[in-house]
Amino acid sequence: MEFNQHKPIYLQICDRINELILSDVLKAEERIQSVRELGIELGVNPNTVVRSYEYLQNKGIIFNKRGIGYFISKDAKELILKEQKEEFIENEIPKFFKKMKLYNIDIDDIVNIYRKE
Repeated sequence: MEFNQHKPIYLQICDRINELILSDVLKAEERIQSVRELGIELGVNPNTVVRSYEYLQNKGIIFNKRGIGYFISKDAKELILKEQKEEFIENEIPKFFKKMKLYNIDIDDIVNIYRKE
């Protein structure tokens, strides 16, 4: 995994885990890598992974079974989708429409491109 220097590493790790959940690589109730395993795989300090796991746990995306490890919550996918949709609508859509207006792109052009996919 290559890290972006403009975003904290622990959040990039969270993004990666979220993507794995959304793409069904990680499923509900499934155990995820231990802090040490993921730290070694990514080449980061285990404390960074702990911070990522704590962040995800606070959001209800993962949970800890003491002495066993961390697991994906039953409703993790729905929680991630809800949060990411809200962020997309609040942050990305306004930028998108601003550029559409700036470049004189009609909504019908966008609809046609969308329908082709």
